[in-house]
Amino acid sequence: MQIAVLLFDRFTALDAVGPFDTLGRLPGAETVFVAERPGPVRNDSGQLALVAERSLADVPAPDILLVPGGPGQSAQMENEVLLDWLRTADAHTRWTTSVCTGSLLLAAAGLLRGRRATSHWLALDQLPLYGVEPTGERVVTDGKYVTAAGVSSGIDMGLTLLGRIGGDRLAQSVQLLTEYDPQPPYDAGSPEKAPADLVAEWREQSRFVME
Repeated sequence: MQIAVLLFDRFTALDAVGPFDTLGRLPGAETVFVAERPGPVRNDSGQLALVAERSLADVPAPDILLVPGGPGQSAQMENEVLLDWLRTADAHTRWTTSVCTGSLLLAAAGLLRGRRATSHWLALDQLPLYGVEPTGERVVTDGKYVTAAGVSSGIDMGLTLLGRIGGDRLAQSVQLLTEYDPQPPYDAGSPEKAPADLVAEWREQSRFVME
């Protein structure tokens, strides 16, 4: 089974690495990082690069497709080379997945129309523009499409899909061995729980305000 993780300039690292370290542990699976052109691709801070060893053209038919999000997603929304590849790859996938604003790229490619999906909480109101029903759930499965909310939820998505493919015991083993047992020091991980003024501050600064 081939898992293709898309990279683009200014992606969010954990969006890609979270599922890589969970779903990527599927026995016998090959995980490949792909981009328009092979080579290092820098994350949203510019301080970390992952290497895309293959171009989009090199990976036309993955079994699982993963699309991360990040600030760089906005610049890709009209990139027909990337969007055409998403459509082509999706025609062959067993599962098409996203983390954070990666769902907006799937939506822009027309793959989520009429489906339920999630995204980062700041971007949820963008989904209806593409005929997608937004939901604030952390992981949403609609047919073969599995979308995760913001950043850290990619870990949950990876474990969810790992359980669907490899069984509960495998997913539980990966959760145990990665010691994924969240005990955050603050209960502010969603707009429903965080201080209202903090939520308002980040909404005002959101790049989606102007979109």
